[in-house]
Amino acid sequence: MDELSDLIPRFDLRGMDLQLDRMHAALHELDHPCQAVPAIQVLGTNGKGSIVSFLESALCAAGLRCGVTTSPHLVSWCERIRIQGEPIAVETLRSQLQALQPLNERHRLTPFELLVTAAFLEFQRHACELMVLEVGLGGRLDATTAHPHRPVIAVASIGLDHCEHLGNNLTAIAMEKAAAIPPYATVISGAQDPAVQTVLDETCRKQQANLTWVQPLESSWELGLAGEIQRSNAAVALGALKALSSLGWTLPEAVIREGFATARWPGRLETVRWREHRLRLDGAHNPPAAVQLAEERVHWTSASIGVVWILAIQAHKDAAAMLQALLQPQDQAWIIPVPGHKSWCRAALLKELPDRGNQLQEADSLETVLNQLNSDGWPTPMPIVAGSLYLIGDLFARGVVTAE
Repeated sequence: MDELSDLIPRFDLRGMDLQLDRMHAALHELDHPCQAVPAIQVLGTNGKGSIVSFLESALCAAGLRCGVTTSPHLVSWCERIRIQGEPIAVETLRSQLQALQPLNERHRLTPFELLVTAAFLEFQRHACELMVLEVGLGGRLDATTAHPHRPVIAVASIGLDHCEHLGNNLTAIAMEKAAAIPPYATVISGAQDPAVQTVLDETCRKQQANLTWVQPLESSWELGLAGEIQRSNAAVALGALKALSSLGWTLPEAVIREGFATARWPGRLETVRWREHRLRLDGAHNPPAAVQLAEERVHWTSASIGVVWILAIQAHKDAAAMLQALLQPQDQAWIIPVPGHKSWCRAALLKELPDRGNQLQEADSLETVLNQLNSDGWPTPMPIVAGSLYLIGDLFARGVVTAE
């Protein structure tokens, strides 16, 4: 049982309900907590959490009193609200949510809206100087966009995901996300698909926002997060940090480097241990993230002889496209369920990918697969577990794997 399940309804029971009216009304009733506190809003499809991690680590290294919201969480709801790098205490969040129940009943906030509201109250209580707000879904109607003071916008890679809510093509999705950009903001982005680039250019022109395109950081920058894509994410974070100079904060490069080197973000190309064996975890759960993950294999020893993938993919995701991106002819993939969620199975995948039958196997859990690999002889390179952050969160929560 989740520690706060009595106060936070399950997302799938409420359904997706994107709008800003509820948030505006709730924040007005609370006298607009933190309305004058500037925020870096982080939007995009893949890499938002990594950018937030770099920003948070650098801001903490600089000694700024920053409040951070992220989503989703892996193990505890408390991960979503952090002050100077420390998650909110569960007792504090429980008390905050209990106090918000009457307001929640009046305005029928979604779970995400309720948590963002609680975060603003907590940041106000701690007199945070600056906030970092990760968009949950979309941008135009995201709860974080209800905050009126977002002078810096950091844009992660934008790709196809949540198409049922945001649109079925890149232009539509990019427009929905870019609509969060406020007038006169400073916007930082790494390389994007040409369709996305066009949307960002046009939106920033209309909003009279200053758009800066950044290149991946050079190898002289030590990063605490694994993966080549993190050089692009870190470059976006660096651009956002430099943009703070217009707000009165100038962070020395040495401090930023220290922060980037010590950044941590569990479950993102993370090496963990199961018994005496090592395996990699990655939260890739959509086709663009799968493409990025597949590009990392050039850095894995012996990957050319074949990689063992262990994949749990929710039923509404484009699993066929993910497998096409990940699997090379010499690879094997085990298909397992996402705990507590409707998931793809081997039979359904074979209807989409009939030529992959000799590469796909099925099991009822990760432990079943790991025990089988242990009996057969642990593979090199180490197995890769991916497809769902829900799976990774479940593994950490149950202590199946431990971080190195």
